[in-house]
Amino acid sequence: MNSQVSPERTPPRITSLKVQNFRALRDVELKDLTPLTVLLGPNGSGKSTIFDVFAFLSECFQYGLRFAWDRRGRARELKTRGSGGPVTIEVKYRERPKQPLITYHLEVDEIQGRPVVQSEWLQWRRRSHGKPFRFLEYHEGQGRATSGELPDEDDQRLEEPLQSPDLLAVSALGQFAQHPRVAALRNFIAGWYVSYLSADSARGQPEAGPNERLSKSGDNLANVVQYLWEQHPDRLEGISNTLQRRVPRFEKVKSDPMPDGRLLLQIKDAPFDDPVMARFASDGTLKMLAYLVLLYDPDPPPFIGIEEPENFLHPRLLHELGEECKKASEQTQLLVTTHSPFFLNALRPQEVRVLWRDARGYSQALTVSEIKGIPDFITNGAQLGHLWMEGHFRIGDPLINQGTFVGPLI
Repeated sequence: MNSQVSPERTPPRITSLKVQNFRALRDVELKDLTPLTVLLGPNGSGKSTIFDVFAFLSECFQYGLRFAWDRRGRARELKTRGSGGPVTIEVKYRERPKQPLITYHLEVDEIQGRPVVQSEWLQWRRRSHGKPFRFLEYHEGQGRATSGELPDEDDQRLEEPLQSPDLLAVSALGQFAQHPRVAALRNFIAGWYVSYLSADSARGQPEAGPNERLSKSGDNLANVVQYLWEQHPDRLEGISNTLQRRVPRFEKVKSDPMPDGRLLLQIKDAPFDDPVMARFASDGTLKMLAYLVLLYDPDPPPFIGIEEPENFLHPRLLHELGEECKKASEQTQLLVTTHSPFFLNALRPQEVRVLWRDARGYSQALTVSEIKGIPDFITNGAQLGHLWMEGHFRIGDPLINQGTFVGPLI
């Protein structure tokens, strides 16, 4: 992968995420997010819930709020237990380096079994001084948006009511050319890739035809391999070279059409002449292949979420996978959840957030670089995974104080 990315090709970067009343996330804010952010914590601490916040937003923009809301059990299952008020999600991001920070704020509640957008707004501060300017603001389907490439207070504000209070204004108005900043956010979030890769799904035999993007389950892995072989053979060669270093006797991967119009994914290993069909390949080989196909994407999605990449992989491979994720983060932004100390050993303290549940049952989060003593350990050559396993984080250990903190943290 190219290690130098021009500022023009740098993807939008999320700098912070604030969530309220989303399951165990009663009030959680992740500030100063890095291009690669890794979530660590015991089972039930909220890692997968933060992961699902991104999936929820992406589904809202792809399929609509009603779809994303209903498939999560509506308010009864989605909203924080014992807490009133709407589900609130706030994302701050920059479209490019040194460009103004944009804030997207969304509040959703339920009325008579249907989700309603109680509040939705976009704001930025174009200049270094002065108060932020909201160039889009809607409440229950009613509101206004300021048009133009660089919307400001002096520009025209258009009153554009939506057809229904469960529609997202950014999704609706982002389809029109007069709202380029709104369109940029819509395209950004709709393009997020939150994966649930499965080795079993990758073993399928899909209909022949190249696909540019790996599906969230990986069931079109054969199609993407076909696309890379036809359009980006250098990327496929890079994937094969990486796998040769990590999978014993691996030689190459290929995707061949069958007479019935389906694709057959095959793994060639030395010294045998005949390749092995994907259905008989190991889970670890298929998962590693899928991750590399995702990370070597010639035109990657602007945001990638990966849950527990250590599943089915040999522990010795995880440090290298962490390095691959760091390289990929030059061209996209990654969020990874993990329980693996081997994966952590490839990371810096500012890239890792530890989650735990407090005495009330709500999730809390802390950046590892803020934990007392950890920066000094790292300066003297220690690795994060070893420090975590030795108990130096003092939070996130399910066997000690139910994962909550022990002693002063900062």
